[in-house]
Amino acid sequence: MEHFTDRADAGRRLAEALGADDLTRPVVLGLPRGGVPVAAPVAAALGAPLDVLVVRKLGVPGQPEVAMGAIGEQGARVLNEDIVDSAFVSPGELRDIERVQRAELEARVKRFRGGAPPVPLAGRTALIVDDGVATGATARVAAHVAKARGADRVVLAMPVGAPDAVGALAADPAIDEIICLSMPRGFMAVGMHYLDFAQTSDEQVASLLTAARRG
Repeated sequence: MEHFTDRADAGRRLAEALGADDLTRPVVLGLPRGGVPVAAPVAAALGAPLDVLVVRKLGVPGQPEVAMGAIGEQGARVLNEDIVDSAFVSPGELRDIERVQRAELEARVKRFRGGAPPVPLAGRTALIVDDGVATGATARVAAHVAKARGADRVVLAMPVGAPDAVGALAADPAIDEIICLSMPRGFMAVGMHYLDFAQTSDEQVASLLTAARRG
């Protein structure tokens, strides 16, 4: 079973794998919080801007674990109309849920990025990076939000992932390519593949983004 020393080590190894990939005007987007320390060395190696991709799930009323859609910055929203219809969610209920989640999204963006604007994705490759994929739910939502923000191409990159989850992501039309360094049989948890999998803080995320903006 392959192990990474920590997220920075995973990012450096991921950057090596991405070096030969044809990425047109990439923007490296770390999924907060743990994906950002992986994304930082990738962005540095590619000479690409680093940003976060903050997403919020829109849960069905009374069943918040069931996603009927998701939102991102710049008004991005993706909906699963089939779930909205089958759960009989009214337009008013949808507006109320989105308003609550939009406020939480904006608060998280402010914590992570301060007052800096998001890096534009229109016409560019959105390279979405996480520290690993267990179910793929967050990565899928992030890919759809990146497309909604105008990304020309969406590439998911992660050091390790559950084979079934990676396979399911590969079938999603919003995802153009997946780079995964390790897909071990008997996958149980992302953290098992790191020697150091300490929790990433909001402050660490903000510090990495600030350092990347300063060059």
